[in-house]
Amino acid sequence: MTTLSVLARTAFSATVMIDASRARYHLAQPVEWSLNGGEQSGVSTVVPLFLDGLTPSTDYTLRAGAHEVRFATLPCAGAIDAAAFGVAPGSADNAAAFAEAVAAVPHGGALIVPRGRHMTGPIFLKSDMTLHLPLGAEIATHGDRTDWPILPSHDAQGRVVGTWEGLPEPSFAAPLTAIGCDRLTITGGGILDGGGDRGDWWQWPKETRQDARRPRSLFLAHCTDVILSGLTVRNSPSWTVHPYRCQRLTAAALRIENPADSPNTDGFDPESCTDISLQGLRISVGDDCIAVKSGKRGTGTDRRTDHIAPTRHLTIANCLMQDGHGAVVMGSEMSGDITDVEITRCEFHGTDRGLRIKTRRGRGGEVARIALRDVTMHGVGTAIAVNAFYFCDADGKSDAVQSRAPAPVDESTPAIRDITVEDVTIASLRHAVAALLGLPEAPIQRVRLSRIAVDYDVNAVAGEVLMACRLPQIKHGGILHTFADIEVDAPLAPILKEFQDAV
Repeated sequence: MTTLSVLARTAFSATVMIDASRARYHLAQPVEWSLNGGEQSGVSTVVPLFLDGLTPSTDYTLRAGAHEVRFATLPCAGAIDAAAFGVAPGSADNAAAFAEAVAAVPHGGALIVPRGRHMTGPIFLKSDMTLHLPLGAEIATHGDRTDWPILPSHDAQGRVVGTWEGLPEPSFAAPLTAIGCDRLTITGGGILDGGGDRGDWWQWPKETRQDARRPRSLFLAHCTDVILSGLTVRNSPSWTVHPYRCQRLTAAALRIENPADSPNTDGFDPESCTDISLQGLRISVGDDCIAVKSGKRGTGTDRRTDHIAPTRHLTIANCLMQDGHGAVVMGSEMSGDITDVEITRCEFHGTDRGLRIKTRRGRGGEVARIALRDVTMHGVGTAIAVNAFYFCDADGKSDAVQSRAPAPVDESTPAIRDITVEDVTIASLRHAVAALLGLPEAPIQRVRLSRIAVDYDVNAVAGEVLMACRLPQIKHGGILHTFADIEVDAPLAPILKEFQDAV
């Protein structure tokens, strides 16, 4: 039986999920579909079906297999053709023309990007608008940062708008930037090319130029009620899609693609966000695929905490994560808390780690109530990695951070608790089923692993299971844990083997 559900509707598109309650990302069998009796038709091999080129305020019937679902597109108060304001494929920089076009969009209206590749600098969006980037249309940045807009760390209202790895810092604006935008939709089968391979963005990954940090490809700050659907976002200068302090955001049927060797090009980084739904995403990047964050405390003489806020109520479902460092990652910037995360029916292929939680002394905050269910992993290094000794930042390998002796507990002591992993199938595993290294002063609490099936890569070589000092390299490990309360209900061997050099 084929089940259908409508995940995201806009004036010009809809995302329908096929068999989302049973399949993961790929369908067990291809499914033929047709829209309104043949207006559009095709065959889907994956759960997310993105339908573009629809008409506003129109009823549609999608039939897939023997079942159908009905939906209506949303109204549009007026569609603006960006070409009418001078946006053209032949222009070296369409930023000024895009600015005029965005300003002309009426409340509740849409900006339509014409087909072709449009070179531009950053485009700033506004509330109550739709940006429609149809199939064949591409927004691509030129890479010349000479006059590139820079976001300050704080705006005139005191809100953080420039941010870098959990701290307020001036940053180059993203090719698509939305600050304080409510009821914003970005949709279509087109491409946003962040231009990471143009200019010198990837040559200074942890540095500054013009006193600013590298841009993201799509940056949304202080936005509510956002829909992102259908787009391919690629070639990012740094993190790819970065919602910061956003509420009620849905991302559906996106493709996020960066070269494997591009530095710190995470795929999707919700930071200090609430009520976020990521469904039907396909991600292959140069760092973590989905990296959940909530800001970090300052270090040394900079002890800022007023910028941190929680990330909570996050759903990740029917997604495919490929070839990144981690498939779904919490931290390491997690000082504001990361709680209530559900990861269901996903596929992890070739990532260094599957579910990864990383923090260290000095971060504070907690990661709690994280559940991973009904997931397949293939060719991953370590399936479950939980590390409270992550050696990030300049002092990350110092004795204060890496000592296995108990340290005093205070507000800067991070906590990890209530992690559930169940119904997981792991094929061609290289290093370990699970590696958990907690703090002696704040052990990892209540980890439960159930119904996990594993086979190992016979050609694997021993490798790093966690990024912490003084750990052995492992091949074909079972469950490795120290300073962790763990309950295992799975026929795994070897079982409950301690790290030899962790203490």
